Amino acid sequence: MIETIDLILPLEASEDEAAWKAAAAKKLGVPASRVKGVRLLKHSLDARQRAVKVQLRLEVGVDEPLAFEAAPTWSAPALPSQPKTVVIVGCGPAGMFAALRCLELGMKPIVLERGKDASARRFDLAPILRQGTVIEDSNYCFGEGGAGTFSDGKLYTRATKRGPVARVYEILVAHGAPQRILTDAHPHIGSNLLPNVVKAMRGSILEAGGEVRFQTKVVDFLIDGDRLRGVVTAAGDEIAGDAVILATGHSARDIYRLLAEKKVLLERKPFAVGVRIEHPQPFIDAQQYHLKKDEERHELLPAARYAVATKIDDRGVHSFCMCPGGFIVPASTENDEVVVNGMSLARRDSPFANSGLVVTVEPEDTDSFSKEHGILSGIAYQKALEVAAKQAGGGGQVAPGQRVADFIQGRISADLPKTSYFPGGKPAPLHEIMPKGIVERMRTGLKLFDRKIRGYAGKEALLLGFETRTSSPVRIPREDETLEHPELHGLYPCGEGAGYAGGIVSAALDGRRVAEAVAG
Repeated sequence: MIETIDLILPLEASEDEAAWKAAAAKKLGVPASRVKGVRLLKHSLDARQRAVKVQLRLEVGVDEPLAFEAAPTWSAPALPSQPKTVVIVGCGPAGMFAALRCLELGMKPIVLERGKDASARRFDLAPILRQGTVIEDSNYCFGEGGAGTFSDGKLYTRATKRGPVARVYEILVAHGAPQRILTDAHPHIGSNLLPNVVKAMRGSILEAGGEVRFQTKVVDFLIDGDRLRGVVTAAGDEIAGDAVILATGHSARDIYRLLAEKKVLLERKPFAVGVRIEHPQPFIDAQQYHLKKDEERHELLPAARYAVATKIDDRGVHSFCMCPGGFIVPASTENDEVVVNGMSLARRDSPFANSGLVVTVEPEDTDSFSKEHGILSGIAYQKALEVAAKQAGGGGQVAPGQRVADFIQGRISADLPKTSYFPGGKPAPLHEIMPKGIVERMRTGLKLFDRKIRGYAGKEALLLGFETRTSSPVRIPREDETLEHPELHGLYPCGEGAGYAGGIVSAALDGRRVAEAVAG
């Protein structure tokens, strides 16, 4: 018989298959000799007590071996002679997974990406890191794989009601992602591995009959009455299709402006802004794993992560995109701004831990920008903070910074602690630059979080500004059933940029779902 069981093992035994078999036999009440095979289905840590435990879900073969389980694959049928053509604007997770699903359903995707392929894109990160110069269509946000390619590749999601999360993981593994993402409770790929994964996905799209065009920026829409029939590129090419999936991500502000100019219905939505907070990773390890003074993390334990959240005066204050063993990176898309984000490699072995620390911004909080910017007031709010960060940093991509204790006390830091942020930081009064409502809520939140993680607001904690691209301040509306724009037929808003996702997996799920809607 085949059984599925849950076990809790000490950390030291958690990687030992013989220990799995012995524990499985004991739980099932059978001699160990009858356990002919075990297979890991899920792996998670329980670090609530000093003695860290590992929770395992195992498939167990009793009196018979487990059937061979082939590695995940991806394939698509041959396209029909005259397939439906779908123009997909954006080559991030939403766009790429939409393209793969189109091919599975017999439709031909034409993926248009303003940035470069992942290999060429790497070279364009050097100027922003070393000279502080942003290449505005090829950076940490724009290019093959989207912003997710260089932001750790965290795959944990609560979006399980949006579609088959497991299938998203399987497709990633089929294209070179580590097998462990299928079993880890909080999987991630790492920014050093993701470029090869997205290149392999592009290869699958091309081999199955789709198209992917880089350095192809969309600057206009082809609209006939109430129908969108295609797009116009910066080179002047008109690309028509039976449908247009708009999967441009949350930083393609020119697309929002174009939609507004064309009188396409848009909506304001909540988003969040704040800072990146950085600590020494050994401090986070010590707090989360209950280590004694000078005790090092066990070699089987990953760099510790954390999540903090509260609600203050009807606005959420929370950590966002936490990167254990990671780096803070410049995520600006224009040269008059400074934006920070986080990333980490597969090994997560940087001596620093960083996270976004952000406060919810409701549409009414941006009303002061409405007179000039209308429906795009949230984008203007973001931009004002980013320009202020540039000015406070003093040049290039140097970020304004402040020790947490000084931020709480309302004083400029005399100096800043070491940081993973390559362009560096400059002491600045973040408490004066950010809106008062953000500052007061963040101060209160930091004090609360310091009670949960002792030392969280300590002398080595650094704030760098600003984290503004948590999500889009704009939603492009769509019908609940058809997923088509309610007024402009043929337009299918998709992913984070349209306001329907919040990370790699949820964007991928939305891309698949929208492709299915187009096919329907």
